[in-house]
Amino acid sequence: MSLLSDLINLDLSDTTEKLIAEYIWIGGSGMDMRSKARTLSGPVDDPSKLPKWNYDGSSTGQAPGEDSEVILYPQAIFRDPFRRGKNILVMCDSYTPAGEPIPTNKRHAAAKIFSHPEVVAEEPWYGIEQEYTLLQKDTKWPLGWPVGGYPGPQGPYYCGAGADKAFGRDIVDSHYKACLYAGINIGGINAEVMPGQWEFQVGPVVGVSAGDQMWVARYILERIAEIAGVVVSFDPKPVQGDWNGAGAHTNYSTKSMREAGGYEVIKTAVEKLGKRHQEHIAAYGEGNERRLTGKHETADIKSFKWGVANRGASVRVGRDTEKQGKGYFEDRRPASNMDPYVVTSMIAETTILWKP
Repeated sequence: MSLLSDLINLDLSDTTEKLIAEYIWIGGSGMDMRSKARTLSGPVDDPSKLPKWNYDGSSTGQAPGEDSEVILYPQAIFRDPFRRGKNILVMCDSYTPAGEPIPTNKRHAAAKIFSHPEVVAEEPWYGIEQEYTLLQKDTKWPLGWPVGGYPGPQGPYYCGAGADKAFGRDIVDSHYKACLYAGINIGGINAEVMPGQWEFQVGPVVGVSAGDQMWVARYILERIAEIAGVVVSFDPKPVQGDWNGAGAHTNYSTKSMREAGGYEVIKTAVEKLGKRHQEHIAAYGEGNERRLTGKHETADIKSFKWGVANRGASVRVGRDTEKQGKGYFEDRRPASNMDPYVVTSMIAETTILWKP
């Protein structure tokens, strides 16, 4: 008799050319990830050749019940680390039947910015540091914390090792390998300052693909945590008090910044970001005011400052960039629950297209 695990891992490649495509999209909250699967007659490597599909937008908070059909447009293809074989994950965005992007479709506007000739010429690179917290399923309390209580003070946990310091490493390592399998340009992982909190990095990735890869990496993390019976929280301050919050520091460079004389280009770009500080803060994630307090390696949300190697700044420039006179900078303001389509395109629009 077959075990359930045998059937889940069943290899279809010897019996059929058909494969399974898991269509992924973002729900009405802007952070809830949804997906459903369909059978394809054979391999497809170009998202424009995949069929559009529909879903019930009234069940995701994206359409009224009397006119609930929302259309999925496939935008990016990844290998499926869960079904493996020829099966794929498909990142989609959402439109009305008339072809208009629905209000929660942030990818459409981002793609317009990234297709602007001036932006294309600058080849914007992004590296996003996604922090998140693993929670115990029943209590919604961080993994490894005593139920209703607190662990020892922060200090030993950052990049720590040991059963009393690192909680959830099996989930984190599984996610790391699954992202590499999928074709995501994941750069690394590490345990964060607060116990039960971790980080992974996606990048360097160019343009709108940074958002595609980050969303699929989040989806894969949610699926792995589902298997493990653990909840993933992207809340920017999951535990109040003397604990670090969770951000999504966004590293950024343009072609001009990466070439000789780039340091001056970086300084000009950072000055532009400072002039639009409140506009960026408003788009950088919900609940960010609980995280950006001026403590725990953050700048105060009401002020903008930048500095070299300063982790208490809004924008940090690395020592190597200063020394070499070119490179990249890190926007430390985005919250862990930010929309990468919004943040990456907004940084490009402000630093490349906006004329103060």
